[in-house]
Amino acid sequence: MSLNERWDDDPLEEDDEDTQEDKFLTFFLNREEFGIEIRYVMEIIGIQNITEVPDVPRYIKGVINLRGKVIPVMDVRLRFEMEERAYDDRTCIVVICIDEQSVGLIVDRVSEVLDIPKGDIEPPPKGKRGENSRFIQGMGKAGEHVIILLNANQLLFDFTQGDDH
Repeated sequence: MSLNERWDDDPLEEDDEDTQEDKFLTFFLNREEFGIEIRYVMEIIGIQNITEVPDVPRYIKGVINLRGKVIPVMDVRLRFEMEERAYDDRTCIVVICIDEQSVGLIVDRVSEVLDIPKGDIEPPPKGKRGENSRFIQGMGKAGEHVIILLNANQLLFDFTQGDDH
């Protein structure tokens, strides 16, 4: 057996997609816990100076410079029409990336990474829950509580397509 064959067949080597499957980064907005698939999360940073941009929806707080890359920042609280609150030392920006488009999501605080298998995810509740329900991928059961799982593609798609002010 050659050295290359040994390394190619390494049973400990896993595909990144496999290790990220069923994993969600959880965070809080108000008292509600939300989750987003970890595969979209690039990094978590503390709140920082945000440069305002004119003529954008209210929930777009502006842009940040992250190591030379300009990234738009969305306050998820405002996106979901929740009451605005002052940022504090627990406020974070979760930088997500989908199809090479990066966006920072401002959240009240980050909680943890949870394994939520597909079997523990229920479809979103039906009914007239308002426009924001289009961002919900499902309801994840984690122990005794329920986590609102967000559809990152929808959140980003609607953001990049523009919105009324």
